[in-house]
Amino acid sequence: MKSRLFLTFFLILFLSGCIGVSSKGLFGTGVTVAFDPRSVGTQIDDSIMQKNLSARILLLDKSYFLSVKSKVLDGRIFLTGKVNDPEEKLKITKLAWETEGVRSVRNDIKIKEEFNFQQSAKDILITSQLRTALVLNSSIKAANYQIDTYKNKIYIYGIAIDSDEKKLVIKEAKEILDVKDVIASILLVENLRIQKN
Repeated sequence: MKSRLFLTFFLILFLSGCIGVSSKGLFGTGVTVAFDPRSVGTQIDDSIMQKNLSARILLLDKSYFLSVKSKVLDGRIFLTGKVNDPEEKLKITKLAWETEGVRSVRNDIKIKEEFNFQQSAKDILITSQLRTALVLNSSIKAANYQIDTYKNKIYIYGIAIDSDEKKLVIKEAKEILDVKDVIASILLVENLRIQKN
């Protein structure tokens, strides 16, 4: 009886661990599979493009591993982060455009300035406040959005189910204290090339 109870407990523990893994996203795209309106093929294509671009950016300069972020949604590339000079920004933009299957590139990379701890802390606070607001709002699929904040400007990337959800996400961002601007690169499900059936 004890061994049976132990085996049942072990199976429940093991299976609950498996469920948690699947909620992270099928190919590390950052958008949860359960809510992602893209087809599995599009998700795979985007993931391959993103990994390809990330590898090529790293080959350009290893320091970009922490300072430059890329996101690919439906063949559209979004770049954020910081580099030392404008030439580096242009090189990364060129790499993005050379990625096979790219439809468009949005480059929000900034040129580095002197580190300001107070500004960085404020940006982190703004990002976490918006993330919390999106999670708590039941009308928004929060897992479908990536948020970056730089100098009190919020950059939002993601896929909205409809225009009402897109407006709601932007409204939530604008209501956060000290936000100077909201730059939203949010695609609508209806604008995706291929959608889930």
